[in-house]
Amino acid sequence: MADDKGKSLGLSVYGFGSLSVFRQIGILVGLAAAITVGVSTAWWLKVPNYRAVYSGLSERDTMEVSDALQKAGIQFQIAGAGNVMVPVDQVAEARMKLASQGLPNSSASGFDLMEKEQSFGASQFMENARYQRALEGELARTISTVRNVESARVHLAIPKQSVFLRDQKNPSASVLVSLFPGRNLDEGQVAAIAHMVSASVPNLQTEHVTIIDQKGHLLTTPESSSESGVSSTQFAYRKRLEDYYTKRIEALLEPIIGAGGVRAQVSTDLDYTVTEQTQESFNPDMPSIRSEQTAEEEVSGKNAAAGGVPGALTNQPPAGGTTGTPGAPAAGGEGTNKSNRHVTRNYELDRTVSHVKAPGGSIRRLSVAVVVDDKQTSSDTGEVTRQPISEEDIARFTGLIKEAVGFSVQRGDTVSVINSAFSQPPKAEALPPVPMLEQAWFWSAVRIAAGAIVAIILLLGVVRPIMRTLAEKASMLPPPPPQMDANQLALEQQMAMPGGVPRLTQQSSYDTNVTTAKGMVQQDPRRVAQVVKQWVSEDGGGQ
Repeated sequence: MADDKGKSLGLSVYGFGSLSVFRQIGILVGLAAAITVGVSTAWWLKVPNYRAVYSGLSERDTMEVSDALQKAGIQFQIAGAGNVMVPVDQVAEARMKLASQGLPNSSASGFDLMEKEQSFGASQFMENARYQRALEGELARTISTVRNVESARVHLAIPKQSVFLRDQKNPSASVLVSLFPGRNLDEGQVAAIAHMVSASVPNLQTEHVTIIDQKGHLLTTPESSSESGVSSTQFAYRKRLEDYYTKRIEALLEPIIGAGGVRAQVSTDLDYTVTEQTQESFNPDMPSIRSEQTAEEEVSGKNAAAGGVPGALTNQPPAGGTTGTPGAPAAGGEGTNKSNRHVTRNYELDRTVSHVKAPGGSIRRLSVAVVVDDKQTSSDTGEVTRQPISEEDIARFTGLIKEAVGFSVQRGDTVSVINSAFSQPPKAEALPPVPMLEQAWFWSAVRIAAGAIVAIILLLGVVRPIMRTLAEKASMLPPPPPQMDANQLALEQQMAMPGGVPRLTQQSSYDTNVTTAKGMVQQDPRRVAQVVKQWVSEDGGGQ
């Protein structure tokens, strides 16, 4: 078997050497191309298919994303500027891990631009433009940190300030936010972004900030008048209040009825009238002394009888002939005394002054409607039976709801609770099977099959024709001369010499001499006959 392989290989090589130079070059180029394609196919089958997980990232974001992927043990490649690629079957996992770490932050550049070297001849306009661009980048980077915001761009319109007050113009700003798939911004987040931008730019009012999303939806509500703004606020407040009462009712009854067995709706009639009242009241039952003044006068001796108002009637005796006070010495006596005391008191009543401002949004009337499902019981066999709720239970539920919402008869609140069997949702159908083209193993199998087909084409279309051509070329050539051993070569040399006659040596074995003789017979029979005669004569003479 080894001799046959060696013979075949020798024929092929011998046939290749007999070809022309151009055909030899063509065969070598074909074999090199076949080997290259085969190696490339094997490498293509070994390397997984990559897909971009993020593109257009800045250098800083690319470094942070690469570091996070390396720590998570996920293979990645950086293709081009800011394009990070991972295997197809790990794209979702990579995005989830990066999102949990808040990556990528943003591709916008902020005040980092100010750190770059500026040319000596930069104009004031270029410096202002560079500062405005840096401010926009910093605002966009800050907005991108808000939850549900993937990236953001900010455009500022800052007019040139004038020295005249009447010619001054207010700046404005527009913000474009790119949200994560399936995410939205609530009104509070939109208002927070608008206030943040207005607070970052001098003289920028909040109503001059416009925010839109990547779908072109306007997130900031244009308020043409104060009345419309108040109306939207009132509607939002009413909706939140009704949702609050609804959740309280469902949270109270669901543990009793069962999950999904309660449906409640609350309607509120609110009074948005703002009332201001100033009241002043007095309490007569609680007087208090505000001020008191006391005056005392005492006169003794002779001047006591001459007291009083000066005039003609002052010194006349009083009626009845008495000239002095009872128990006092007689008028004109030495011991006459007179005293006067005056007390003045001012009383103040209890006074109360109150100023009350009642805010709007008070509940004027409350209406509650609740529907409860039938009671469900399960038997030992797992069979579910449904039973209507009794009137006693309905009355108990009504009392609980009244207590939960703060029912008031004076306001005219109403609560209605009924029992009705809920329609059962149809059983969910089984999910359709995933198409074969969307399954992960399909494309791997396609790649393996493609590699096998390429290998078969190379073997049957390139290597096999080349080997066949070489074999046919080798078969058309004459067979190479048989190799001669040392004895045959010595015999040829002896016969090639003039008059040379090969001799049989004693040292040579019998088989060697026979083989040498056969070779000589095939080459030159006549000469061999002469040699044989000479051998015979020499042997006879020797005998």
